[in-house]
Amino acid sequence: MHVVVAGGGLAGLVTARRLAAAGATVELFEAKETVGGRVRSRTVDGFTLDRGFQVLFTGYPAAQRELEFDDLNLRTFSPGATIAEPNHRSTLADPLGDPGAAVATLLNRDVRTSDKLRLFRLQRELRGHAFDELFTGDETTIREYLFDRGFSRAFVERFAEPFYGGITLDRSLSTSSRVFEYTFKALSEGETVVPAAGMGTIPEQLRRRAEDAGATVKTGRAVTDVQVDGDDITVVAENERVFPDAVVVATDPKEAGELTSVETPTDAKACVTVHCSLLTHQSLDTGSRILLNAADERPNTVAPMSAAAPEYAPEDEQLLSATFLGDRAESDAELLEATREALDAWYPENHFGALELVGIDRIEFAQFAQSPGFFESLPAVDAPDGPVFLAGDYTRWSSIQGALESGTRAADAVLEELQ
Repeated sequence: MHVVVAGGGLAGLVTARRLAAAGATVELFEAKETVGGRVRSRTVDGFTLDRGFQVLFTGYPAAQRELEFDDLNLRTFSPGATIAEPNHRSTLADPLGDPGAAVATLLNRDVRTSDKLRLFRLQRELRGHAFDELFTGDETTIREYLFDRGFSRAFVERFAEPFYGGITLDRSLSTSSRVFEYTFKALSEGETVVPAAGMGTIPEQLRRRAEDAGATVKTGRAVTDVQVDGDDITVVAENERVFPDAVVVATDPKEAGELTSVETPTDAKACVTVHCSLLTHQSLDTGSRILLNAADERPNTVAPMSAAAPEYAPEDEQLLSATFLGDRAESDAELLEATREALDAWYPENHFGALELVGIDRIEFAQFAQSPGFFESLPAVDAPDGPVFLAGDYTRWSSIQGALESGTRAADAVLEELQ
């Protein structure tokens, strides 16, 4: 059994490993020189910059199944967040996950006691459901879901909008409530982490595991055509023609649609992440909690990356990553200045004149839109004609969990078809 996998992102790497482990001859072709797809890291002047603000939720079932956490040298963000607005900051955290923040959370006047109790009840309720059940129940928008459960407008506007705006790239909270429940359960039952050497370590580990299982990974070689004639397949990769028994297209949604003629999600969520440096003596007193902009979207969040993972920054410096939602017409300098102005407003006792730009990521397709009803509109793994299959988060939902899980499902579909 010979299988070609087109694309070396998380989904393609999981597919390749699982098929190779089952005894298939697997060739994976990746257009770029390194694997990873949207999950990548680079080094700039001693700083580790992930492609946009990315984190891993260890509560994700597929992450627990497909990744070896101990080998990733994980670094952890403190649970919860710091709510920030001009001249004011407050802490909201899970007292069970972070006992040290219990007093600050209980005294937080930005979030009502009734909202804190509702969060605790929701946490307990979702623990009683399996993850797979959460995509089969009733569905509405996140905003309607929170109001239906009695959360106050202040909670929604000051915490949920920036926090879930950061997760879903949708501060309007018009994303499906199923995504909210899934991520809320994962956050409650695991940790929010990054590998010490950057998020790019994750696909690097998946590549090693795929190659150890017997897969051949060929980078710098794009699959440009997939031709199907009944059960006969021809895959064109650069100047090479391959004739496998099956092919798994694990590219981005647009390219997958072009290779297979299957309709894939095109409504994209964009974002811009500004990576900037600051001297370590300028403490933000948020620990390794993410800062939420409760006032506006400029920026939506600021993540203290090196507070969670000191390896992300050189000695005596710290790395902050500020994320702006949507496409931004402003220049890099203007976005840096907007970040500085926000920090100045949140920390009037501090001075951020030394804030410097390290790098910037403008990501046009960071996620696909996930409004209520999106799940039923996604293409099936076996949607293409012939022994051609799809792997990518766009067959599940837009997340690392969705990408990893789709790889498993694609491999299972190929094995069922060919065996």
